[in-house]
Amino acid sequence: MKPLKRIAILTGGGDCPGLNAVIRSIAKPAMSYFGATVIGIEDGFEGFVEGRMRELTSQDVAGIVNIGGTILGTSNKGDPFHFPVLTDNGIETKDYSDRAIKHYKDWDLDAVVAIGGDGTMHIVDKFTDMGLNLVGVPKTIDNDLSSTDQTFGYDSALTVATEAVDRLHTTASAHHRVMVIEVMGRYAGWIALGSGLAGGADVILIPEIPFKWERVFDAVSSRSKHGKKFSIVCVAEGAKPADGDLVVKEKDAKRTDPLRLGGIGDLVAKRIEASTGLETRVTVLGHLQRGGSPTPFDRILATKYGSMALQLVAEKKFGHMVSLRGTEVVSVPVKQAILKLRTVPPDSQLIFSARAVGTVFGD
Repeated sequence: MKPLKRIAILTGGGDCPGLNAVIRSIAKPAMSYFGATVIGIEDGFEGFVEGRMRELTSQDVAGIVNIGGTILGTSNKGDPFHFPVLTDNGIETKDYSDRAIKHYKDWDLDAVVAIGGDGTMHIVDKFTDMGLNLVGVPKTIDNDLSSTDQTFGYDSALTVATEAVDRLHTTASAHHRVMVIEVMGRYAGWIALGSGLAGGADVILIPEIPFKWERVFDAVSSRSKHGKKFSIVCVAEGAKPADGDLVVKEKDAKRTDPLRLGGIGDLVAKRIEASTGLETRVTVLGHLQRGGSPTPFDRILATKYGSMALQLVAEKKFGHMVSLRGTEVVSVPVKQAILKLRTVPPDSQLIFSARAVGTVFGD
């Protein structure tokens, strides 16, 4: 086995709790067991294209397992194959993958471990096909990467969202209000479903089940008529009515996915109040779900992912992504992991359990 000399790490896409735990669990054994130099690429693939990196020391990765965010910085606007460039005609995207490849060679890298979500894994797949040695680590609070039972970051976001639902219960009860809480997740409803079920939400609206307005109105009105003077409605940012479209807050041409979702919570709250006469308030959690320290589960999962990623590099198993299957961390081809988004299946036991306790999905 050829000894590992120079390994690079980057964190791409949105931040989430657990990134630093992965960095630590790659860098520490790479330095101590392999005697390798570990390069930290700054701000994800954006830094890869622009040639921004620094050598990590053992001091850099000490004591960071419990810290949120990422010591390397990240970006969701640096896809090397669609790199945003400001021109006289506005923002245009150009293929700057050759610049990343040049830096890969100039830095004399044995491999790059890319930590990120669906967009990052698509980039990993393309660079692997071009002859670079990359390994992927699945990261996203949205939990929407297929071929893994769970991504790190999801449990931390779920914990924050569930605590928010718990807190809204008391104020909703005190004022006899309908409380709408909008959570993240993009095109997958895992956070809304999990926090809604754990927090006892009365209505859960997710992208996988387009909802009917009348079913939502009937649910909160019925509770009020039966003496239950408050209701909790948990809405995923990607939820949409059966007769409508996604609510888009803005479009950003620099992003890999230009659509920035947001606003469905406000729309649901306004429609409920206008149609039922019940006083309604909305809370949008936003980036609170991404910040703060990772939960113990995510710290452990991230550490297992990082150490397995380094093992894949040592075994030259490039073009693979680490994956949680049951309680074990294994590896899967990246091409398999990016075939489709991991959305909530209609026959999910979570949905069955929520319906069993009376939760309404608006269908």
